Amino acid sequence: MAGGGRKSKVADDDLNLAFGLIMEAHTAGDPMDESVKWTNLTKGEIVLKLGNIGFFVSRTLVSKLLKLHGYKRRKMLHNKTIKQVADRDDQFQHIKALCEEFRACTDPMISIDTKKKEPLGDLHRDGYAFCNRPQDSYDHDYSYLAVGKAVPHGIYDMKQNKASIHLGDSHETAEFIADSLKLWWNHSGKVDYQSAKRLLILCDAGGANSYRSHGFKHALQNVANEIQLEIVIAHYPSYASKYNPIEHRVFPHVTRAINGAKLTTMQRVKSLMERAKTKTGLSVTAKIINKAYKTGKRYTKESLSALNLNFSKVLPKWNYSLKPMSVF
Repeated sequence: MAGGGRKSKVADDDLNLAFGLIMEAHTAGDPMDESVKWTNLTKGEIVLKLGNIGFFVSRTLVSKLLKLHGYKRRKMLHNKTIKQVADRDDQFQHIKALCEEFRACTDPMISIDTKKKEPLGDLHRDGYAFCNRPQDSYDHDYSYLAVGKAVPHGIYDMKQNKASIHLGDSHETAEFIADSLKLWWNHSGKVDYQSAKRLLILCDAGGANSYRSHGFKHALQNVANEIQLEIVIAHYPSYASKYNPIEHRVFPHVTRAINGAKLTTMQRVKSLMERAKTKTGLSVTAKIINKAYKTGKRYTKESLSALNLNFSKVLPKWNYSLKPMSVF
């Protein structure tokens, strides 16, 4: 019989009114955005408060009510910038234009960054994993207990939706980034982009790939010479690194893949990171770079004259390109 069966309580008007009154009394909001609200009540507390006024419901029904009224379990996002820098919006517009230009051609566009370094050994890690018994770790996380460290440099191919993570065991230097870029090109890039003439790289403003770093520009020249492509660089402004695509399209999924797992060896880190994937088709490969990198190398501003370096007319401090030395 059509319409038969017990009606769901979630559609009960009186229950929804009572639920709304309870949530209104225990809901805070964002003074800058009235559409953003949150509550400090747990499902169990909502069940008790409804029961106190004559509505006896289960946690499952409370879950349905929360969903119906637009409440979801969320976490805070690192979206607010600490400081606004001059020309920030102009640089975002320039990056947008560059991405549109490269999407319309057959040249690759990648986003790069170095993820948080991971200590190796029997150290405690946040997160959960399915186990038949708890994993043991040291009761303290002193740095001297680590047997090594993994330095993950990531490259996100924005056209192919593929990521390459290169794990170093030394230091994050411009030379390390250059080796990571060459490794990506030789194993993936030149296969996917056989007719490429240029390579667009989006990166942050600081770290080993700082826009102020002369060493980074020397390292990029070395990459351009080896892969025989013009390299176009666009830095995100300071305090805007979270807008770098790899930060929100790759690294959260890589972090989730290693959460709750003991990172005892580089090979273990590699195999875990390669498990990262998304429903939209992201795939991740990982490789280990066994090479010691020295820190403290210095390059003068005058040394840049030896490079085939061209600064853009648009915000040249953040935008420039390097052609192979054999092409003038």
